[in-house]
Amino acid sequence: MAVYTLKRVQRLPIPVEKAWTFFSSPRNLKEITPPYMGFHITSDPDFLDGMYPGQVITYTVKPLLGIPLYWMTEITHVEQGKYFVDEQRAGPYALWHHQHHFKAVQGGVEMTDLLHYRLPLGPLGELANLLFVRRQLEKIFDFRREKLKAMFGTMQVPLTAP
Repeated sequence: MAVYTLKRVQRLPIPVEKAWTFFSSPRNLKEITPPYMGFHITSDPDFLDGMYPGQVITYTVKPLLGIPLYWMTEITHVEQGKYFVDEQRAGPYALWHHQHHFKAVQGGVEMTDLLHYRLPLGPLGELANLLFVRRQLEKIFDFRREKLKAMFGTMQVPLTAP
């Protein structure tokens, strides 16, 4: 069974502290998720301020045909201002391991999303990835990129390859 990787890097003209504050609040997830996904947090709102290892976040999403799916993630690792990791505990994927990295760069912050995922159902899951899952994930990250540009602006310094 294949494990797929999706990596996205984005630079924003804001301090790393401001980026961290925004991304480490689960309350902001809906704002950077496409509306068609029907994203809705179902977790106790008293536990959504900030982020900490062991934090469990539950929500529903409608990724396919408007059918609501339950999803539960756990924040497994946090290094304040540098990175955090969320892993699916219940939901549509056989594996979901999403790393969020933050690095101060000249003029702002560089954010890297590194996602490892695997689909259930063996060859059927691999076919689903080929037909629509991969494209849908890319569209979600494309939406996030554009939304963040609209919210925080665009870096004037071009992103260079390592």
